[in-house]
Amino acid sequence: MKNHILVFSFFLIFLKTGCGLETKTLPQFYEKDLADVSKIVIVDGNTGYKKTITDNIIIEDFLGDIKDIKFILDENQKARDGFIYSITLFQDDEETFQFGLTQVNDYYYHTEPDIYPIVDEFYTDLNNKEE
Repeated sequence: MKNHILVFSFFLIFLKTGCGLETKTLPQFYEKDLADVSKIVIVDGNTGYKKTITDNIIIEDFLGDIKDIKFILDENQKARDGFIYSITLFQDDEETFQFGLTQVNDYYYHTEPDIYPIVDEFYTDLNNKEE
């Protein structure tokens, strides 16, 4: 009986860790080089407005601020409605990656540190006109 419990415990641990969904950072999600990002579009989910950034220095600063944030898989993967901000990265005019503050590639995450204040301050401080 003890052996069955031990085997079952290892099986549960294997399932929890072996599905390939682990804590990641933006560079680990992004399949290209972040240095090649030439445009970022941020959509405010509350208003529907968006701001487009094409200035390389601003892009580098923003990506530098968020690149080390850890996206930690949420246990609750039930579908959710809405988003706070959506961020889309481009190389030239080709969309290369899109993610939300709590969703990447159809999975839900929380972030450490919290990405929301960083993106919110960045979006608010941008002098770009909302589209």
